[in-house]
Amino acid sequence: MQPRKIVILGSTGSIGTQAIDVVDGAPHLFEVVALSAGGGNLELLAHQAVHTRALAVGIAHGDPEALQNLIDAAAARSGLRNFAPEIFVGPDASTRIAEVECDVVLNGITGSIGLAPTLAALASGATLALANKESLIVGGALVKAAARPGQIVPVDSEHSAIAQCLRSGTEQEVEKLILTASGGPFRGRSRQQLHDVTPAEALAHPTWDMGLMVTTNSASLVNKGLEVIEAHLLFDVPLDRIDVVVHPQSVVHSMVQFVDGSIIAQASPPDMRLPIALGLGWPGRVPKAAQPCDWTQATSWTFEPLDSVAFPAVELAKEAAKQGSTYPAVFNAANEEAVEAFHAGRIRFTDIVDTVESVLSEHSGSSELTVESVLDAESWARTRTHDRLANSAV
Repeated sequence: MQPRKIVILGSTGSIGTQAIDVVDGAPHLFEVVALSAGGGNLELLAHQAVHTRALAVGIAHGDPEALQNLIDAAAARSGLRNFAPEIFVGPDASTRIAEVECDVVLNGITGSIGLAPTLAALASGATLALANKESLIVGGALVKAAARPGQIVPVDSEHSAIAQCLRSGTEQEVEKLILTASGGPFRGRSRQQLHDVTPAEALAHPTWDMGLMVTTNSASLVNKGLEVIEAHLLFDVPLDRIDVVVHPQSVVHSMVQFVDGSIIAQASPPDMRLPIALGLGWPGRVPKAAQPCDWTQATSWTFEPLDSVAFPAVELAKEAAKQGSTYPAVFNAANEEAVEAFHAGRIRFTDIVDTVESVLSEHSGSSELTVESVLDAESWARTRTHDRLANSAV
């Protein structure tokens, strides 16, 4: 059997670097054929290109000559001669890389800029291993219409867990989806106690090592709200049948409750290489992708209800999803702008979700969901959020 040909979008980020680890551990199963990145770490991208022998490399911004020189230098160090991958540069670089002939496109880009590459991957016919939840959330019905049944395989740990649990029953037997949340660094705090938390505190996640935006979203539970929308779209389960429970150990990644009262849970130590490996190999499992739980050690797993007063983001996200159209795109874009304002010291932590709620209340939606209407709604949301926060002061 030939190895699956893999394209990795966002290769220098957390998902991308761990995906290369997974490929390195199973070269008989996977072969990387193309990479893309934002362009902020050209040296790492050049190393990855040489390491994987990628046929094509893309960057959203940067100097293609500088990238080529770094690739040449990395190739010389590794003794690789005449290595010259095709290089794409510009805002559509990841979209063009997503069109490279392959079996699986792993979209590990952060943010809604992943929408065009997601649509390109689906159009190519490749399996889409989706870590870029924002593209599904803002694209909604547009993305679902572009995908054939089973073409999208989730890579988020929660949705990977649900996909695994759903193997235990039929669609008609599913009662609820239960997403677990670590609770982030502020678990157990009241809304008043969250008022004066700092950006540094928001980035001190107790379980996962992620980028600034995702880590902050985890602290505010906006990320969990986005995951609820993603679960709704991926698995066609109504929003009122998707619950969130706080599980600080992050070992049970999510659960499915069936009509007879049985609950099936997927558990493993926190390690994104497991859902990445499943995304690349689905429906097969990759041996030794990650370490299992150690049952020789005493351990406790705890669960507690979500405090929706201190963390209103999940309910707000559900409301945006119920409105449909471009409301989820506005939710996501307004949040990204508010998070940047928080880290710039211009607003308080609790102002993030409050601002998103205010901007959503002013939105009127779009009569037709297209790439253009999504982009227009995002642009409006960013401008409106920026205007609201321009004169804000902590």
